[in-house]
Amino acid sequence: MKLLSPLIALFQAVFLVLWLVFWITVSGLAAILTLNGEVPLMMARRFWAPIHWRITGSPLRVEPLPDVDWSKPHIFLMNHQSAFDIPVAFAVIPVNIRFIAKHVLKWIPFLGWYMAGTGMIFLNRSNRREAMRSLKLAGERIRAGSNILAFPEGTRSMDGRILPFKKGSFVLAVEAGVPIIPIAIEGTRGMLPRGSIRLRRHPIRVKVGQPISTAGRKGPQREALMHEVRDIIIQLHRDIGGEGGVPQDALTSGGDENLSETPA
Repeated sequence: MKLLSPLIALFQAVFLVLWLVFWITVSGLAAILTLNGEVPLMMARRFWAPIHWRITGSPLRVEPLPDVDWSKPHIFLMNHQSAFDIPVAFAVIPVNIRFIAKHVLKWIPFLGWYMAGTGMIFLNRSNRREAMRSLKLAGERIRAGSNILAFPEGTRSMDGRILPFKKGSFVLAVEAGVPIIPIAIEGTRGMLPRGSIRLRRHPIRVKVGQPISTAGRKGPQREALMHEVRDIIIQLHRDIGGEGGVPQDALTSGGDENLSETPA
């Protein structure tokens, strides 16, 4: 098996790339034929995403979803462990979602085309003016009815514990005036560790929390909202067997507008 492991890893990686290209092509054609930009996102949820854990035989357990009016827009905030967090989120969240991505991803063939065509928000972290413009665009799309997924840690956790949060996603949520739905994920780091391309069989668990209102949470209350949401995600994480978060005194103010890290 040790001799076969590199070949298996190569097969899985090539298969997932071809799977991505296939569904981007099919969903793009479907969007053109139906004149509906939501179709590619629906196809990602139902067809593209589930293969990512099934290819390894990894079981996915989702705790019962809370009572939420899914017809209204929300911002979903999720802890970040692996590149596979995105396909899991696509499959678990019962509505179409868009996310904030590194601006360099829009230049990648197929992936960048799909992301641009489905209204994903590209964020240039090195240019504050462009970053703020991206935040404004994201707010406009949320108010128009879009759901946004963000990873407020700004990077993947190395040890699985939840890192300090950055302010960007909370600025966006308060300005857009939509509720935050916290989500905890555990197990994707074991399935695909950071810096590795070898997939492993590992249980994945997800728990979605109750919506948190952002009404009137401007100024100092926005910072309190950030800590409140982080505490809730830490508790959700522990509920599904995670280790929770780094110690409270390790928190920083998180003063930039980073919203998520999307794996290339």
